[in-house]
Amino acid sequence: MSSDEPEQPQQPDQPDQPAQPDQPEQPTEPRDPATHDAAGATPVATGKAKRPKRTGWRRLIPTWRMVLGGIIGFVLLCIGLFALGYALVDIPAANSAATAQSNVYLYADGSQIARDGEVNRENVSLTQIPKPVQHAVLAAEDRDFYSESAVDPQAMLRAAWYTLTGKGKQSGSTITQQYVKNYYLGQEQTVTRKVKEFFISIKLDREKSKDDILEGYLNTSYFGRNAYGIQAAAQAYYGEDVQDLSAAQGAYLAALVNAPSAYDVAAHPENKDAATARWNYVLDGMVKEGWLDASDRENMKFPAPDQAKAPSGLSGQRGYLVQAVKDYITDNKILDEDTLAGGGYRITTTLQKKKQDAFQKAVDDQLMSKLDKDARDIDKNVRAGGAAIDPSNGKVRAMYGGVDYTKQYVNNATRRDYQVGSTFKPFVFTSAVENASTTQDGRRITPSTIYDGTNKRPVQGWDGGHYAPANEDDRSYGNITVSEATDKSVNAVYAQMAVDVGSDKVKQTALDLGIPSDTPDLTASPSIALGPSTASVLDMTEAYATLANHGEHGRYTLLDSITKNGEGITLPKKETRQAVPRQAADTTTTILKSVVDGGTGTAAKAAGRPAAGKTGTAEEDKAAWFAGYTPDLATVVSVMGQDPVSGAQTPLYGATGLPRINGGGYPAQIWAQFTQAALSGTPANDFDLDLQSGAEEEPLPSTPESTSETATESPSDTASATPSDEETPSDEPSSETPPSEEPTDSEEPTDSPSPGDTAVNPLGALRSP
Repeated sequence: MSSDEPEQPQQPDQPDQPAQPDQPEQPTEPRDPATHDAAGATPVATGKAKRPKRTGWRRLIPTWRMVLGGIIGFVLLCIGLFALGYALVDIPAANSAATAQSNVYLYADGSQIARDGEVNRENVSLTQIPKPVQHAVLAAEDRDFYSESAVDPQAMLRAAWYTLTGKGKQSGSTITQQYVKNYYLGQEQTVTRKVKEFFISIKLDREKSKDDILEGYLNTSYFGRNAYGIQAAAQAYYGEDVQDLSAAQGAYLAALVNAPSAYDVAAHPENKDAATARWNYVLDGMVKEGWLDASDRENMKFPAPDQAKAPSGLSGQRGYLVQAVKDYITDNKILDEDTLAGGGYRITTTLQKKKQDAFQKAVDDQLMSKLDKDARDIDKNVRAGGAAIDPSNGKVRAMYGGVDYTKQYVNNATRRDYQVGSTFKPFVFTSAVENASTTQDGRRITPSTIYDGTNKRPVQGWDGGHYAPANEDDRSYGNITVSEATDKSVNAVYAQMAVDVGSDKVKQTALDLGIPSDTPDLTASPSIALGPSTASVLDMTEAYATLANHGEHGRYTLLDSITKNGEGITLPKKETRQAVPRQAADTTTTILKSVVDGGTGTAAKAAGRPAAGKTGTAEEDKAAWFAGYTPDLATVVSVMGQDPVSGAQTPLYGATGLPRINGGGYPAQIWAQFTQAALSGTPANDFDLDLQSGAEEEPLPSTPESTSETATESPSDTASATPSDEETPSDEPSSETPPSEEPTDSEEPTDSPSPGDTAVNPLGALRSP
């Protein structure tokens, strides 16, 4: 048979036949059933077998051809899009940041607080900027600038993903990209801007040298203090031209680019550790890159900047208000700092002009008018801060930051570096009621619960070591109720109560009321009750507003609205929750009313309406506080001591001619005058209280004391002498507050309970007879 002819079919049931004798070179092979038809015949032409069709779930899996084709298609698409984008996106003219608009800040009624936005910029050439300063900026922002490409695609994709998924601002751009953003585009965090930035950066890198780009970047970056560019920053922070900056100073300015306002240690001394860490990061990077000798690095000390000189348009209270609003906007991620600095925003605040003016007048009348800086050097150290919040909605209605923003740059209402003293004690009692806490011998803690107020009495039930805090003037009170101990701010009682409740629970209650979790020295230990933590005046106002609002807490707000070109900017949604039970907050209000009615805060009665409050004094009398509220307004006032030259905190002994300044003196007097004026023309509403069960019960017998005894504060509460029962306080706060006096022999309370009155528990809590 010819090889070209088809093989003859065989019967299906016959075995394979051997090859024909005339074709011995073609051995036979077993027949593959798949290559035969149903009759057993082979196809006309033999070839590769057909792949069986995939069935079921296998059809969903792409083949390798499909995968390869998809990859090639995607690459071609990206190349096409890149070419299209490169062709369509041109390098634009400089953006409006070069002539930035003003931001307008308004009171709640629409009247103007201030207008900012005058751009402070002076361009310099790269040759005028010392190499160490250039290297410092590179170490901070882009160490591979001279060797890398214009863009970092990986960082851009990450930033775009964070923006799309709402995870916040994510940077990572090269210096070229940052320069394009600063000079050609804007600060908005959008995908469109990122795409433009990408292509413009590539084009710019091809058309300009690296030195030109770095020069432009250094002249357009924002450094805080309204300083745009490295030359303006050198003047703003060190009063020098850029060519005269040291490497250490240059490293600090480089650190500022990352967070201009936050790292300004003159304006925010509480952030010095973070600013120093960033400064160290920059210097260490310079050493790593070979731009700075390690020996020179070791000898460098942090170069503290000069005090800021605010623009004259922000004099008085205006500068403090504007800066507080700016910080609120950036801290809450409403706008980032660079975007806000670009200007054009109309910002309506929650501040009310009537209350704002009343606060300034109260401070001037009650404190500043008493200062004589020529006669007493200590009077130069006196500072004051205050804030007022509407408890019903959390809106900040007034704020006092200092005597003048152009003279004292730091806002005393928002700084977090002065101890709050015994204004913290109410939080301990609130926590006790909230947690149904008991004394060491099992008695429930209420306003009438008796404690041992003996001076330097060691706390019981705490395994952290010996702790025996002193009372004011080392005075012992013996048996004393919680309410009386609050009136007199007895340290021994509240330190023990903190242990009885659990200092960790006390801390949590403070956080729930509104004290920030990152507050310095907010430590869970018995001393927490005496207020070593350094919350700001505004923080404390928020916490006291929560008590005034029956335990319902919402974060304070300074904003009513923000618009730009007529379009509104989204503000954070207002959220409230029951932070502590109403009975816990209202029962705390009851004992704080007693402080005003007959304790260390009687000067607050001059407000002429129902009030609750607490006095406090920092260690060594470096600050004096009064924190209080009516049903309609919560206000905190603090008087602080600070050296105007060194910035160090100082005691206030001798200020205004008095031996000491305490919370029941000037702070309470300022509070009273402000509250009276701020709420004038409104009803004097009384508190609507839901009290803890047993809160109104008569107390167990305590150590007898004269009813005309002078009320005294704790070491964290040194108050002025208060009127005796025979005296009626004047309707107006006293213009001077005499120092606290030692009680006479007839007024001295018994240091310990009489054996016939009470029995002393071995753990220090007192049982009834």
